[in-house]
Amino acid sequence: MELRVVFMATPDFAVPALHLLISNSYQIVAVYTQPDKPAGRSLQPVPPPVKRLAMDHSIPVVQPETLEASSAFEELASYSPDLIVVAAYGRILPSRMLALPRFGCLNLHPSLLPRHRGSSPIANTILCGDEVTGVTVMLMDAGMDSGPILAQREVFVSPQDTSGSLTLKLAQIGAELLLESLPLWIGGKIRPQPQDESQGTFSRMLTKEDGAIDWKLPAVQLWRRIRAFDPWPGCYAWWKGRRLKVCEALPLAGGGEVGKVIAITEPAAAVVGVVTGMGVLGLLRVQLEGRREISAADFIRGQRDFVGSVLA
Repeated sequence: MELRVVFMATPDFAVPALHLLISNSYQIVAVYTQPDKPAGRSLQPVPPPVKRLAMDHSIPVVQPETLEASSAFEELASYSPDLIVVAAYGRILPSRMLALPRFGCLNLHPSLLPRHRGSSPIANTILCGDEVTGVTVMLMDAGMDSGPILAQREVFVSPQDTSGSLTLKLAQIGAELLLESLPLWIGGKIRPQPQDESQGTFSRMLTKEDGAIDWKLPAVQLWRRIRAFDPWPGCYAWWKGRRLKVCEALPLAGGGEVGKVIAITEPAAAVVGVVTGMGVLGLLRVQLEGRREISAADFIRGQRDFVGSVLA
């Protein structure tokens, strides 16, 4: 059966899924993605990763500012999709769009639904200290990631995982799960399973302000935030009026004046740390505003008055 598929997605997470669909001869009649956004010092418009892949394969790309207008529905209907696949598109599909394809709209979501619904499931997984996460293929409904589940696959979360590294894992495994699930769904061999609403949790959209470090928080919580907010928005403190980004850290035992930088003499991977509301956050790699990222050991060799200072 020759399926007409519309693929709706934006970030790097969705690229492996689109690549596998293309390489397995699915007929992608259009790719919907967010509009190009200014980036870099020049603020030149940069296309989303999914758009670049679509253009490499001469697939029509559609970048509507909204899906609510009648013209947006008419344009989507003109592609006569049998199936719509969504993967981190960043927009809510109106009900009449959900009802358009005969095989429905499938969503590839990077968590084990109903846990971590919403816009930042991968960061939220790390923030909550989950040791296991996964990917879900679900049949979309009018709710927020609330539709019945078609397939799931678990993925182990390493203590070294950041949002960046975990995204790469989930993107590849999710793409493979989607490819396995599609023929079973189209062939009527999957019975959608409703989600357990009592287990539902939600993740909110991240902002740049989330990266500001509050040293009154426990070291374990700050360690999770540093991993969860890598690569964006990053975690930072202020030292001598300049932003100091903490790129890598680990939680350690200890105490003292909150926010004070101390030397670490006990055997540990870190040689310097900051006292928190509970424990010490050992610094491994940092980046001072206007400088390159370096090890904390190299940083204190060049900034002798760092140890003993108190970070804002």
